[in-house]
Amino acid sequence: MQPLRIGIIAAEPSGDLLAAGLMRALKAEMPQLQFEGVAGPLMMNEGIDQWEPMDSLSVMGLFEVLHHLPRLLRLRGQILARWRDTPPALFIGVDAPDFNLTVETRLRERGIPTVHYVSPTVWAWRTSRVKTIRRAVDLLLTIFPFENAFLESHQVSAHYVGHPLAGEMPLRPDRAGARERLGIPGDAPVLAVLPGSRSGEVGRLARPFLQTAQVLQREIDGLRVVVPLVNDRTRDLLMAERQRYTPSLNAQVVVGDARNAMAAGDVVLTASGTATLEGLLSKRPMVVGYKVQAATYWLARLLKLVKVPHVAMANLLADERLAPELIQHDCEPEHLLPPLRRFFQDDALRERIAARYTEIHQSMRSDTNREAAAAVIALMKERGIV
Repeated sequence: MQPLRIGIIAAEPSGDLLAAGLMRALKAEMPQLQFEGVAGPLMMNEGIDQWEPMDSLSVMGLFEVLHHLPRLLRLRGQILARWRDTPPALFIGVDAPDFNLTVETRLRERGIPTVHYVSPTVWAWRTSRVKTIRRAVDLLLTIFPFENAFLESHQVSAHYVGHPLAGEMPLRPDRAGARERLGIPGDAPVLAVLPGSRSGEVGRLARPFLQTAQVLQREIDGLRVVVPLVNDRTRDLLMAERQRYTPSLNAQVVVGDARNAMAAGDVVLTASGTATLEGLLSKRPMVVGYKVQAATYWLARLLKLVKVPHVAMANLLADERLAPELIQHDCEPEHLLPPLRRFFQDDALRERIAARYTEIHQSMRSDTNREAAAAVIALMKERGIV
């Protein structure tokens, strides 16, 4: 059986997870598939030919991108040149819309079918990008139930596949097991602190998050603080900030254990992003804090780029602000502390939030990887690739 090459690009841990699951499901149906492109460690485990590590694309913010723009444009040009000489049968861009949509547009112009996995947040901000999506993709795989109606109203072919985390994570988190794995006593109060997956996020959020945790640790007898980071680089950055601002904070810093930290926690203090979805699926009350570069925040406000009432995905899915959002100047200990205190003190509130999060979790459960693979294979059959 002849190999069939599939190009794929992912740029961050959440994309690595989605891409690896899709690759695994596709290979189960079509063992002749070979994957190549920009990949993370989970995709590497599935056997991709990695042309570039995904960290090369992990840049956030309107102005932050400008510093890296020449390098990113050069990398994109190199990838497109390589696929011009040896075109793949199909291309899958996983999130990273500012990079992937251009790749998809150029490949589609040359007759290569394109799939984009994870809808850009056109329903939230920069709505005009939907025209670019329409030109770029043959199929858009969506992971949240409210996205398809908007996309289809703009003539974008969309297929809802659910979110793989909803299928992977249990409806009832194993709090005792998570605490045992982390070496935390079963009756201790626990705050899980998640300052983001990127170095820029950790650099901006470590100080206010750690200072907030330090105040709570002084107020709540026996409070355990667990801080999971995605890699050694972000851990080292956080440890430097901890030494600088909160050397007396007693915190357990771990790498790659975010789900255990959330399951073990009573309350979560987290950056905005995929972590708020994981907090929802862990049924834990959250306070969400976030900071971006000042110029990025100023421009977003000036141009009124944000079109939704909530920043955190957990609040968008709940359609109410169950997780307080403290953004930019409000992301400081004096604002973060009151809602965190309330969550620790109010058992009934924690139970109500857990019940609502369980309802949402149930509604999102599906075999996402298989559903996404089936949609991709259907497109390949439609185009005569297989």
